[in-house]
Amino acid sequence: MRKKLWFLNLLLISGLALIARELHVSWKAAREREKKLAAKPAPKPETAIPATALPVAPPPAPVQAASYADVAQQMLFSKDRNPVVVIEAPPPKPQPPFPRFYGAMNLGDGMMAILSDGPSQQKPFRPGEKVGDYKLVEIAEDTLVFEWDGKRFPKKFDDLADRSEVSSDSTPQIAAAPAAPPPPPKPAAPGPGADIGGGFAACNPGDSSPPGTVINNMRKVVTETPFSKVCRWEPVK
Repeated sequence: MRKKLWFLNLLLISGLALIARELHVSWKAAREREKKLAAKPAPKPETAIPATALPVAPPPAPVQAASYADVAQQMLFSKDRNPVVVIEAPPPKPQPPFPRFYGAMNLGDGMMAILSDGPSQQKPFRPGEKVGDYKLVEIAEDTLVFEWDGKRFPKKFDDLADRSEVSSDSTPQIAAAPAAPPPPPKPAAPGPGADIGGGFAACNPGDSSPPGTVINNMRKVVTETPFSKVCRWEPVK
């Protein structure tokens, strides 16, 4: 056992010696390279490579707020950032209905039109007077000219005539033909009807057989009540 240990120790010592020798050789080689580099003369100035001049970058432009206008105006997540103010036109006013026309007359001091605007009473109007929301501008031979919202509207007499009060006599009335009476019910065959339980049967509507009639071992019985007659068929005992 001791011989084996001595042999291993010798091997380890031999390995360490070889490693130390290799390190010493490498160190000597490095020292020789350093001496050669130190002994090499420096290059002369005329043979030196001139340095390349690098281009100088231009200085940045000063920051201006106007250059960011597009960023503020075209943000996708804020549509209200728009310098163009859109002014929506107000909706047009609804035009009121025209007055109703009932006639025109001249009493020697100019033409007058008999008009009525909605629920107000009929009264004569001269050109220049207000008729509801309209202003009567002119009365022609068969035309009235109104003004509203800065616009003029010529209307024929027939277009303004009140046709709501039409006499009912002028409309022909078509008398409805009387409905035909329903056909009389057919007489039912005599005999018991539907079973109503307890061995009794109902009477068929229209059964004209007299009380006491016996059919199929069933007797017809009619009972008088204060309200009506009760009819049934009961078994014959």
